[in-house]
Amino acid sequence: QVQLVESGGGLVQAGDSLRLSCIASGRTDSIYGMAWFRQAPGKEREFVAAHSWSSSLTYYADTVKGRFTISRDNAKNTQYLQMNNLKPEDTSVYYCAARRTLANYAKSMNYAYWGQGTQVTVSS
Repeated sequence: QVQLVESGGGLVQAGDSLRLSCIASGRTDSIYGMAWFRQAPGKEREFVAAHSWSSSLTYYADTVKGRFTISRDNAKNTQYLQMNNLKPEDTSVYYCAARRTLANYAKSMNYAYWGQGTQVTVSS
């Protein structure tokens, strides 16, 4: 089992920045890749960004490309999401997720482990 704990959410104004963190514990050697998803009220959970644990490849949703940056510190079993130039439409609960296999990184069904989520609210 892998446990994921997010932190770093909050209330900010449009144009501000936030950095989310996600610490993984437990069987972290079973992790192939990790990602961030988000879910706004009344909407489906959507892909934000992803990377594999052992390569430098990163992937982003078009809606956040150029504003968000996913990164990791393998020694700390921690991934981050740096969010710049935040917009009101970025308001969501952000979830950290981990997958065990090489699978479609943008599909939430391919992730076996999830954090509890952290709220990000962007006011206009």
